Amino acid sequence: MAGFSVSDSAAERIGYITRAQSFSACHRLHSVHLSDEENKRIYGKCNNPNGHGHNYKVEVTVRGKIDFLTGMVMNLTDLKRCIEEVIMIPLDHKNLDKDVPYFAKVVSTTENVAVYIWDNMVKVVPPSLLYEIRIYETDKNIVIYRGE
Repeated sequence: MAGFSVSDSAAERIGYITRAQSFSACHRLHSVHLSDEENKRIYGKCNNPNGHGHNYKVEVTVRGKIDFLTGMVMNLTDLKRCIEEVIMIPLDHKNLDKDVPYFAKVVSTTENVAVYIWDNMVKVVPPSLLYEIRIYETDKNIVIYRGE
């Protein structure tokens, strides 16, 4: 392509891509740092000793320069693989409190699930690309975490 050049502005275009994934898991909101009475007062029915379940929807967003040659911020196939490794294998159809060591001493709120996912996604996604984890615990309860 003789004579073709990319303008400076085109070389710096930033894109966001999001991949959504659903997983099912159960948990009990209970802090080992609080008394049984405090746990019941703070967490209410979500402190049920037998736990309760959710069909979570997670959206993982990456942000970066759109590569001129590939037209991508990140290959979606690679993002899908990262989500499988970080979310689906350790969390899907699991009891978060009993099956995921991270939650042995960390309350398995959706906020902390978002932190867990972020902390593990940042290890497998190319550097500086991870932008946001958004989790829908229910249609009405949504948590957003950006590593802050």
